[in-house]
Amino acid sequence: MSTALVVDDELQMTNIVGFALTTQGFTVHIAHDGATALSILRKYEVDVVVLDVLMPALDGLTLCERIRARSDVPIMLLSALGQQEDVIAGLERGADDYVTKPFHPRELALRAKALVRRRRGGEETVLRVGDLVINLDQHTVTISGRRLELPFTEFKLLAHLAEHRGTPQPWPALLRTVWGSSDVRGGSDVVKSGVYRLRSRLATLDAEHYIQTVRSVGYLMPDP
Repeated sequence: MSTALVVDDELQMTNIVGFALTTQGFTVHIAHDGATALSILRKYEVDVVVLDVLMPALDGLTLCERIRARSDVPIMLLSALGQQEDVIAGLERGADDYVTKPFHPRELALRAKALVRRRRGGEETVLRVGDLVINLDQHTVTISGRRLELPFTEFKLLAHLAEHRGTPQPWPALLRTVWGSSDVRGGSDVVKSGVYRLRSRLATLDAEHYIQTVRSVGYLMPDP
């Protein structure tokens, strides 16, 4: 049994999200403000936090930062703000996932469940996404049992997207993680070129669908 904390100042929204999570086996705590949320986190062990961004007094981004300073619990942000800069701001504050409103409650609950599953699984040495298998120790990639040879940077890019499957990755985050710096000249073009080359190699095995472009955000590997 997993436990979730839902934080939103709107009663209707906490009811919708809370019910969706209970259908996926979660025990749910509810908070309608940041102070109550922090109090619940001090009293209970929580496996995932679903947190609204736009709240009075203590806003969601600030609360996300405070939670991350004391815990590595997975955090999913909810917001009606879906522009690239909003998503990036949330991820930079320590969020693990970012869901824009309106959303399908069951999809949200399944994504929350996936966050908990990954955290409990610890660090993965073999990543499996559908027919895609990435061995992080051996630096090998196979798709439906067929080997795909990748240069080091493209391997890192594929592995990063697989590790964060289901969550859009903004190009600044990819630049920082894969290329090792957020100050690479022509940053967005560097990432775009890297994704293009990787997609071209995946296409040789009819597997380019493993990387999707999320308009105005970045790139995503779907989580089947």
